[in-house]
Amino acid sequence: MIKVQNLSKTFKIPLENRYTFKENLVELFRVAKYEKVKALDDVSFEVQEGEFLGIIGPNGSGKSTLLKVLAKILVPDRGVLEIKGKVSPFLELGVGFNMDLTARENVYQNGIILGLSRKQVDERFDKIIEFSELEKFVDTKMKNFSSGMHVRLAFSVAIQVDADILLMDEVLAVGDMHFQQKCFEVFNRYKQEKKTIILVTHDMGSVQRYCTRAIFLSNGKIIKDGNPNKVVEEYTRFAMQ
Repeated sequence: MIKVQNLSKTFKIPLENRYTFKENLVELFRVAKYEKVKALDDVSFEVQEGEFLGIIGPNGSGKSTLLKVLAKILVPDRGVLEIKGKVSPFLELGVGFNMDLTARENVYQNGIILGLSRKQVDERFDKIIEFSELEKFVDTKMKNFSSGMHVRLAFSVAIQVDADILLMDEVLAVGDMHFQQKCFEVFNRYKQEKKTIILVTHDMGSVQRYCTRAIFLSNGKIIKDGNPNKVVEEYTRFAMQ
């Protein structure tokens, strides 16, 4: 369902900071100097239908960059990417929320942004609010919501989108334990439906409990790929060095 072969992605980072107007004018006539940072370095793997893949690694290891390439938000410099099936990226949940609108209004707005028709949102509205457990706040403006409430509503809308492959980047980091458990119950249902899930997370316990496979990334390279327990053990040894 997903095939990644020799994928590489490099970013150019400016070496010099320019603070004043005068410095900016001077620098206009100089060639800017950049440092090249390789976010992904010759990455290759395949993901089959129904797999729940956890991607772990330290900050800056290339995890989020990889998800953005899979979501086709970023274009790789080199390599081959083949995806069969509809992809739903859960990378920045609630990115379309308007803080001056109510939860009800944002459900419709965000649902349409994610590709649902108004009729589909109408049909699924009660399920969305029930799953988010925000019935008492449905007509409250979003600017009065906590970060956890934002995530609950955004996730509840996002799971209504029909997709074969779900890409998630730390989407549950803000939610409480009860809501996280509900989310993983949804993921288990997706596994039974043979949907593919790729989860970037720092929660090693979730990787060991729910993932069928894990990949450990460091400096843009795959260090280990395989059984979640063994991959987590390898990463733990690495992190303790």
